[in-house]
Amino acid sequence: MSWIVFSYSLPAAARSSPRVAVWRRLRAAGAIAPKGGVYVLPARDECVEAFQWLAQEVEHAHGEALLMRVEQFEGLADAQLVALFQAARKKEYEELDTRAARLERTATAARGGGPRARSRARTVLARLQGRHAEIVRLDFFGSPERARVAARLARIEQALESHQAAGVPVASAAIAAYRGKRWVTRPHPHVDRLACAWLIRRFINPKAVIRYAPTPGPGEVAFDMPRAAFGHRGNLCTFEVMARAFGLDDAGVRGIAQIVHEIDLLDGRYARPETAGIEAVLRGWATLSDADREAHGVVLFEGLYAALSGGASRAARKRR
Repeated sequence: MSWIVFSYSLPAAARSSPRVAVWRRLRAAGAIAPKGGVYVLPARDECVEAFQWLAQEVEHAHGEALLMRVEQFEGLADAQLVALFQAARKKEYEELDTRAARLERTATAARGGGPRARSRARTVLARLQGRHAEIVRLDFFGSPERARVAARLARIEQALESHQAAGVPVASAAIAAYRGKRWVTRPHPHVDRLACAWLIRRFINPKAVIRYAPTPGPGEVAFDMPRAAFGHRGNLCTFEVMARAFGLDDAGVRGIAQIVHEIDLLDGRYARPETAGIEAVLRGWATLSDADREAHGVVLFEGLYAALSGGASRAARKRR
């Protein structure tokens, strides 16, 4: 296995702020220190880049930095290094799990405590989910604690689902029955329609014909428009309805559904950390054509799906 090794020194008379900044950057990169003054990361592109930027920061502070690629350490097996990384992540997961356990004990009460109590609990949950995502990003070797904490957060999320959402009837639809269909939705697609277009191309037919028009044509399946086969139901946006109808319920789809719901309905039901950034990106597409918006949207939601479902982490592990 290949490793990236970073070592640095700062002038003895240097102010404390550069030392603190470097230390924080090392922690943020997920580096471990098996020996004094030597920091290690797996030899992945993003890890190399993190150390390269850090070396530049050290040099700007008039220090010296050394970056090396190492295939094997004398007296330190790869398995020992992996164990050190997992121990670091285990501690972080356990701290997060303690906080999540406290929230789980109050989640059921919050669900029955009215909109304000549920909103507070969802805000806390969003912070915990964001922290979990930060740890997962640095969990280079798949710590066993990852799934346990993720399962607890998913239970909390389920407990905070409103009675209204749970009771909205959505008829089941077979994916196979829609693979050859043509689709139509309103022009100038925004978040809900763009996410639905991604869902169609991701799970139903990557080459599906999707038309943007004010009215459907013969044989077309309409979505997110008046009298559409798939549209808003109760307090569910169209993407949530389509996901339920086609039985799509993995972590990536659920995360996208919450982000789309909040941008589209603005009801404060989900307080996810990604929402503001996604909304800003979508606003930047205001002058694009419908086809370009869809093309950009498919790429955006595919990347978001990979990140929320852990696919990005798995792909990185495959590059080792």
